[in-house]
Amino acid sequence: MSLKDNIHALFAPKTVAVIGASSAPGKVGHTVVANMQEAGYPGTLIPVNPKADVILGLPVTKNIDDLPEGLDMAVIVVPVAAVLPAMEALIKRKVRSVIIITAGFKEVGKEGYVLEQRLIELCTEHEIAMVGPNCLGLISTQDHNNASFAAGYPAEGSIAFFSQSGALCTAILDWALGENIGFSKFVSLGNKAVINEANMLEYLRTDPNTSVILGYIENVEHGADFIEQAAKVTREKPVIMIKSGTTAAGAKAASSHTGAIAGSDQAYSAAFRKTGVIRAADMATLFDLAQAFSTQPLPEGPGLCIVTNSGGPGILAADATEKSSLNMARLSNSTIDRLKEFLPPYASLYNPVDLIGDAPAERYRKTLEVVVEDPQVHSILVLLTPTASAEIMETAEAIIDVAKTTKKPIFVNYMGGMRTRPGQKRLTEAGIPCSIYPEPLIASIETMYTYYLWRQTPAQEYPVVKRNRQKARLVINDARSKGATEIVEFQAQEVLRAYNLPTPNTALARSSDEAVAAAEKIGFPVVLKIASPQISHKSDVGGVKVNLSDAEAVRNAFFDITARAQRMRPEAYIAGCLVQEMAPKGCKEIIIGFKRDDQFGPLLMFGLGGIYVEILKDIAFRLAPLGRDDAKGIIREIKSYMLLKGVRGEQPVNFQAIEDILITMSELALDFPEILEAEFNPVLVNSEKAVVADVRITLSA
Repeated sequence: MSLKDNIHALFAPKTVAVIGASSAPGKVGHTVVANMQEAGYPGTLIPVNPKADVILGLPVTKNIDDLPEGLDMAVIVVPVAAVLPAMEALIKRKVRSVIIITAGFKEVGKEGYVLEQRLIELCTEHEIAMVGPNCLGLISTQDHNNASFAAGYPAEGSIAFFSQSGALCTAILDWALGENIGFSKFVSLGNKAVINEANMLEYLRTDPNTSVILGYIENVEHGADFIEQAAKVTREKPVIMIKSGTTAAGAKAASSHTGAIAGSDQAYSAAFRKTGVIRAADMATLFDLAQAFSTQPLPEGPGLCIVTNSGGPGILAADATEKSSLNMARLSNSTIDRLKEFLPPYASLYNPVDLIGDAPAERYRKTLEVVVEDPQVHSILVLLTPTASAEIMETAEAIIDVAKTTKKPIFVNYMGGMRTRPGQKRLTEAGIPCSIYPEPLIASIETMYTYYLWRQTPAQEYPVVKRNRQKARLVINDARSKGATEIVEFQAQEVLRAYNLPTPNTALARSSDEAVAAAEKIGFPVVLKIASPQISHKSDVGGVKVNLSDAEAVRNAFFDITARAQRMRPEAYIAGCLVQEMAPKGCKEIIIGFKRDDQFGPLLMFGLGGIYVEILKDIAFRLAPLGRDDAKGIIREIKSYMLLKGVRGEQPVNFQAIEDILITMSELALDFPEILEAEFNPVLVNSEKAVVADVRITLSA
C-alpha cells in the first residue's frame, strides 16, 4: 500500500502494538496503553515489553519479532537509542504506520538529526506513515483510538486539529474539555519527519467525520505540497491556522528594498491568502473561529441584523459592524410591519432592533422568528444585558428553538458575568456561539462571510506571457560565468526586453560624444545613469543626472558621473553611462519586486515608490504565479491605492499596464530559480502607460 493509504491505519488501526509499554503508572508506556483502553479501543492492543507478563490486564509480547505480520500501527516509547532497532524490527513485521513519541532527534543536534534522517529513509522506502518523533501522539474519537499520552480525552465532534507543538495540543485539549468542544482527529506532529501538514490536509479533506480543520504551525518545509493541498481542501472545508514566529528578528540581510521588507511572515500570509486558509491572529481567535465554523452555517451575504434589549450595546455592536466588511441589514417594509404587530410602541423597529430593557423571552422569540425570514438578513447577533426583568435562561431556550428552524447563523452576546453565565453555558452546549463581548462575534461572522465568498470564487487562471527565455538565459549565464551575483541595469535591460517589458528608450554611451549622439536621437530632455556591473546603488556615487535639456548638459553630466564613480569606486569597471528618455508627464513612481522564499518560492511585492515603501511600508505581497485577479488584488490592497486611482481631478493610472508588469515579473521569477531577488524601481506609470525605469537582479552564488 501507498503512504496515503497507510495514513488511514494511523487513525483506524485494527491492531496496535505499544513498543515500550510499561506496568508502572506515570510512565509514558503505561499511559498510552491506559488511554487506549479508556477510549474504548475495539481492536487488538498488544503491549511489548521484554520484562513483563501482563500490563493493565493485557498479555504482553516479549519481542517485536513475535508480533503478528501486517501490523496496522505501532506506538514507540522506548529510549532514543532503541528506536532505530525497533523500527527495523517492525519493518520485518510489515508495519503500516508508526507513532514515535520518543524525543531526542533533530531537535537536540547533529546526532539526533542523523538518526532522524535514517528513520525517514526507512519509512520512505517501505511507505510507512510515521507521526513524530518527539510528539504527543494522536487521537481519533470516532475510532476510539487514543494513541497518545495526553491527559484527557475529547468528546466526538467535527473539528480536526494538528500541531507541531505537543504542549499546545495539551492546552487546546484542556480548553476543549472545559468548553465541551468535540474533535474528530487530534494530532501532535512533532518533528514532522514523514507526516506533515500537507499530508494531514490531504487526508482530512476526504475524512467524513471532519468539517473544520485547525492547525498550529511553526514552519512549513514543503511549501509547494502545502499550497497544493490547502488550495484543494479550502474549497470544501474551512482551514484555520495560527502561525508562530511572526517577527522579522531572524530575517536574512538583503540588498534590495524587496529583500529587506519581504520576510517569512509575509510569505506565510501570502500562502494562506493564495490557498484560502484562514489565519487566526491569536489563540482566542482560533478558539472563536473553531466554535463558529463547527456549529453555524455560513452567512450567504453581508447583511447582519442586531436584536437587543439595550440601546447602548446595540449601537456599539452596530459601530463594530460598520468597521467590518459586513453591513447593517436594511429590514424590509413587510418585516417592519410584522414587528409593529407585537413590539411596544417605544421599541426601535429598525436595525438594531431594540426590544427595550423589559423584553421577556417571548418578545425575543417572536422578533427572531420575523427577522430570520427577511431576505436582506444573512446573519443575526442577539444581545442581552442582565436587566432586572431579563429572562436569561428562557431567552436562551427561545434562541435555541429559532436557530433550529433557520439556515442563517445566529450568534449571541450575553453581556455580564454572574447572572448571564448559566445562559451562556446553555447556548454553548446547544452549539450557538456565545460571548460576553460583541466584537469577537462580529469578527467571526465576518470571517465566515469572507470564507463563503472564497468558496464562490472560481479557481484562478494564469495568463500566458510571451517571452524569449533563451535570450534572458544568455544574460544570466554570462553573469554567473563571471562569478557575479548581481545583474545591474545596463545588463538587465536585455532581460527586460526578452520579456517584452516596457522600458524607456535607452542607449549605452561609452564616451561623452556617444552620450550626446544618443540624447539627440532619443530627444531632449534625457537622464544619464552610471553603467557599471559593480555599482548597483547609483545614487550612492552620484551616478544619476536628470532633466538634461541640451548637448552641453549631457556632455558635462557624462564627465561628472564617470569621474565621480571612478573616484568613489576605484575598483569598479565603468562601462560608461546609460542615456534614457525622461519619464512621461504626470507619472507616479511604483515599486515591483520579488524575493525567493525558502518554503514557498517567489514572493512578489508591490507599493508606491519613495517614502511610501521606505518609511510607511505601504506594501502588499502575493506568491507566484500571479493570475489577473491576484494582480488586481495586490494593487488595490495598499493604503495609497486612491492616489493611483486619481484624486482632485487627476486621471487614474493605467492599471492594466501595472498588472501586466506584475504578471510578467511572476513568470520571470518562476522561469529562473537562480534569481534570488529582482526589483523594478521605479516603475513610472501614468494614465497611458507604465515603463520600467530601473532594474536590479540578484543571483544565487
